[in-house]
Amino acid sequence: MYKLIAVDMDGTMLNDQHALTPEVIQAVREAKAASIKIVLCTGRPLPGIQRYVDQLSLREEGDYIAVFNGALVQETFASRVVSQLDMVYEDVMELEHLSRELPIAMHYFSEKHIYTPQKDIDKYTVLDAYLNSIPLRVRTLEEVGPSVALPKVMFVGDKEHIDRTELLLPENIKAKNEIMRSTPHFLEFLHPKASKGNAVMDLAARLGIAREEVMCIGDNGNDLSMIEAAGCGVAMGNAIPEIKAAADIITSTNNENGVAEAINNVLLHFR
Repeated sequence: MYKLIAVDMDGTMLNDQHALTPEVIQAVREAKAASIKIVLCTGRPLPGIQRYVDQLSLREEGDYIAVFNGALVQETFASRVVSQLDMVYEDVMELEHLSRELPIAMHYFSEKHIYTPQKDIDKYTVLDAYLNSIPLRVRTLEEVGPSVALPKVMFVGDKEHIDRTELLLPENIKAKNEIMRSTPHFLEFLHPKASKGNAVMDLAARLGIAREEVMCIGDNGNDLSMIEAAGCGVAMGNAIPEIKAAADIITSTNNENGVAEAINNVLLHFR
């Protein structure tokens, strides 16, 4: 029986309007009532997930979230940090230099802000700031300074530009960073040990939950590690082919309450 269900947000728990449906909210609440831990596991920063935490009533003692693609895991009740893997300042500086050489737009996150070194701000940086309700600052990394913890860097642009950029990444960059695509427009860089899969399985181990008791639900490239790590990996009906190939189960799409469908199938064992 599953004791922990980790769920991606965009393209998974949220519909295409970036909203939670009543069906999904009800399924999450029923799972909690059955003592199943629901863990939101997202590439979003902390500010971008708070309203959903409230809507899902996941702010009680023993509720957890994983943000920045697993680089930060937090208990929501008192904002207690469970695990945190920030990027090395020199590695972020190297990525900033690379972004100018390629060239490609970039931005990076602290827990409270999104920063971009480009004065001509890219539209995808604006979109990311808007969707996550996070303040946007135009700052070079030198202006931000090494004292600010930075969990994630992103190269952003149209799909074709990101495709070309990914092919041009130097081998030393690949070796130093965990790299993933969360959408066709976002190429993301994390601490080399940070991933959704590592975050979920580390949390499960801390809670005494076995791999076989963990279900993970996702749709895109940044979900692959947790889909592969889980006792049961669930792909959304709208998931990319790589996620569907790795999953044990395929549920309905994010616009058809696929998360509610997957959770309700688990809850059948409690009824």
